[in-house]
Amino acid sequence: MSSSSTKSPDHHAILLDNNGCAKSNLGDPLLSHDEQGQDGAGFVRTSFNGLNALSEGGWLSLILLPMIAIICCYTGLLLKQCIDANPRIRTYTDIGGLAFGNKGRLAVSVFMNIELFLVSIGFLILEGDNLNKLFPGRSFEIGMYKIAGKQFFVLLVSLIILPTTWLRNLSVLAYISAGGVLASIVMVGSVFWTATVGGVGFHELGRPLNIVGLPTSLGLYTFCYCGHAVFPTICNSMKNKAQFSKVIVLCFVLCTINYASMAVIGYLMYGNEVQSQITLNLPLRHLSSKIVIYTTLINPFTKYALLITPVATAIEERFLPYNKRCFSIVTRTLLVCSTVIIALMIPFFADLMSFIGSLLSIVVSMFLPCLCYLKIFKHLRKSKFEIVFIGLIFVFGVIIVILGTYTSLKQIIHQMQ
Repeated sequence: MSSSSTKSPDHHAILLDNNGCAKSNLGDPLLSHDEQGQDGAGFVRTSFNGLNALSEGGWLSLILLPMIAIICCYTGLLLKQCIDANPRIRTYTDIGGLAFGNKGRLAVSVFMNIELFLVSIGFLILEGDNLNKLFPGRSFEIGMYKIAGKQFFVLLVSLIILPTTWLRNLSVLAYISAGGVLASIVMVGSVFWTATVGGVGFHELGRPLNIVGLPTSLGLYTFCYCGHAVFPTICNSMKNKAQFSKVIVLCFVLCTINYASMAVIGYLMYGNEVQSQITLNLPLRHLSSKIVIYTTLINPFTKYALLITPVATAIEERFLPYNKRCFSIVTRTLLVCSTVIIALMIPFFADLMSFIGSLLSIVVSMFLPCLCYLKIFKHLRKSKFEIVFIGLIFVFGVIIVILGTYTSLKQIIHQMQ
């Protein structure tokens, strides 16, 4: 991999070549909602997916976790070089614009916003599952219709969250959501406490390998590392951008340790009987179990608006010539309603996350970084190892897209019948 810190004559030539085609794109005002959306995407860090992946694929599938981590870490470093290619790059969409013009900017924006939209649906499903476990049997009636269980809580949560999507300034929610790292540590520690001190124990052996479940495992593992959209914003917020590559490597190492820890602990506790979220397995009589569940519940309340706001803003800028407040509220309300409808129709957390990881996360975290890097630095001589490695990433990604997307959609359709 070529160094981004060395400004060779070839490198200068590359910048001049690309500035000609990308000048009009990077000359546009940078959109603050892109940065908000990237923050929201970066907060999506749930250890449940690593556990679900392990239970689907068996113990040997855990080998795939560090493999995918290495690939996504490498593509993150490629994004860093793309950021260094032009000082005016601030967001992921800017990188797409620098590489492929308006079409590249549009493609990155579309994939990012669809991913954010679907993840926000996953948050509603997560809330419904866990609240239904804490308060079973809750319901209400509207005329002849009775809404109970998880559906009741999905609707209740959406009503509570809705006003946060109308906010113009999401800085307060962003600061609260920044506690996600601490929340992950608390969750792993509390689950371990439940297993040891709480008396649940480690009694399940699980299975060595489940070939049928490997496509699902690949999608879930990939979803664990779908934070590439936030990288440009984080890099530009640093005082010393040269340290960003080290930050990326450190973050991937720590995240991998966190995901692997939760996966191993949970699989030893419940084996193949583990549910889509380990919180649904934990006994409520233990304080440590309640800590995990309440920690899980708090996050979506602060993160939902961060995820849905960039989607709403993109729609408003595209279809509303006058960004009037009333139109904005209507747009965001309709978006929330659409996520609620889909969450009620497809209430399958693990399958939805697998679909996102298999299709959208592969595109955003693997394909686009490689394509943008190859395009921006097309005149820079690359080593044979780098070319081969990028080629293998594409092959590996295509396999996950085909098998993972097919498997997750098949499971979703089967459970809906």
